[in-house]
Amino acid sequence: MTFDPANVIGLSGSGLMVIAYAYSNMAKQLNFTFFNLLNLIGSLLLIYSLTVHFNVASMALEVVWAVIALIGLDKALRKGKAS
Repeated sequence: MTFDPANVIGLSGSGLMVIAYAYSNMAKQLNFTFFNLLNLIGSLLLIYSLTVHFNVASMALEVVWAVIALIGLDKALRKGKAS
């Protein structure tokens, strides 16, 4: 593996998603906006990386992950406005 910009961006995205996962397992109270934002940004960075180094299975996973994160983020933001 070379450390070209696409790989660095993809690794950064992976890092954000690992941080989100660790946060969800360690937080006493989960901030769903923060959690879903980390997942969304991470998946979008990985999607960008996959446009350079394409892999269909990984791309499918990241697109679904981004959609789920968007739905979760929308739900968290709507709930915050209702409070």
